[in-house]
Amino acid sequence: MSVAAQFEIEYLHYMGADGQLVRDDLPADAANPQQLLALFKRMVFVRTFDSKSVALQRTGKLGTYAACIGHEATHVGIGASMRSGDVLAPSYREYGTMFERGVRPRDVLLYWGGDERGSDYPRNADAAIDFPICVPISTQCLHAAGSALSFKLQGKPQVAVACCGDGGSSKTDFYAALNAAGAYKLPLILCVINNGWAISVPRSAQTGAQTLAQKGLAGGLHCLQVDGNDLIAVLEAMRQARARALAGDGGTVIEFLTYRLSDHTTADDARRYRGQEEVKQGWAREPLLRLRRYLTAQGLWDDAQEAAWKAECGARVDQEIDAYLNTPVQPVEAMFDYLYGDPPAELLAQRAEVMAMEARHG
Repeated sequence: MSVAAQFEIEYLHYMGADGQLVRDDLPADAANPQQLLALFKRMVFVRTFDSKSVALQRTGKLGTYAACIGHEATHVGIGASMRSGDVLAPSYREYGTMFERGVRPRDVLLYWGGDERGSDYPRNADAAIDFPICVPISTQCLHAAGSALSFKLQGKPQVAVACCGDGGSSKTDFYAALNAAGAYKLPLILCVINNGWAISVPRSAQTGAQTLAQKGLAGGLHCLQVDGNDLIAVLEAMRQARARALAGDGGTVIEFLTYRLSDHTTADDARRYRGQEEVKQGWAREPLLRLRRYLTAQGLWDDAQEAAWKAECGARVDQEIDAYLNTPVQPVEAMFDYLYGDPPAELLAQRAEVMAMEARHG
């Protein structure tokens, strides 16, 4: 029998759930425990922000919010691996990645509070050229592919990174992006964050593929599956993918295995479709627990440091919440002012009508 093609998908994993290393050939990131400590502290900050954001929604001070608890190693690791000039096209949950790029927590809160100014990132941040949060599933993958094509045509040493969920890897935009990336050898990294659930649809009902990473083979991309709760593995996978892209060897699809410890959003109740035992197992594998164990064993972390840092994170997040809550509301005419460079007469008439109503009724 002749064989047309054969393939294997590499699985990258350095640290077990118990915080013990499972490999001796550690990358440079693991050889620098101080870097891991700094990133761990940022992961704790993300979790603090996340829990306080959920509380804001529950008290009516924030709109529907998509929590990220359980994704911290993947999100922070992706962001920490990017460089100035790279472009991020996120979905709607990668706050840790966005914070690494210079997005402020108040910006995320403004977005979920219904204020479009939350997507107007600081001009001096790497995120100033990033795409905004994208709720439509996987459409951002094509935006990232377009950015990657621009980088290649201009000969710029930059990469585009798109994030989507496991369900997003079954969307046509995802396939179109990976096909373009393969055909033109684009410097594109497609990060599939597999947390087990696409809202209420389990991974097993989404696709017949053995891995989500292998979907990249159809486009001729390099493919890799990673323990997304292992910060070392996330950093190394991103380093390899970025180096490959800058060398002209094309894009990569990385499947990050993690778990959504929360509901899909604050409008969801995951108890209706998944069991307690599954969630319990997810908590046993979560990223902060394992990295905390590792750093404690290295003599770099203890309970006193943990308490002090959590208190500092809480205070910093509270400052961001205050900034969000005290942001002046946009004037009513703002909904008309940023649609056209040369507004049509109909829109100008509507603007005048609304402003007249505002003047009468306040």
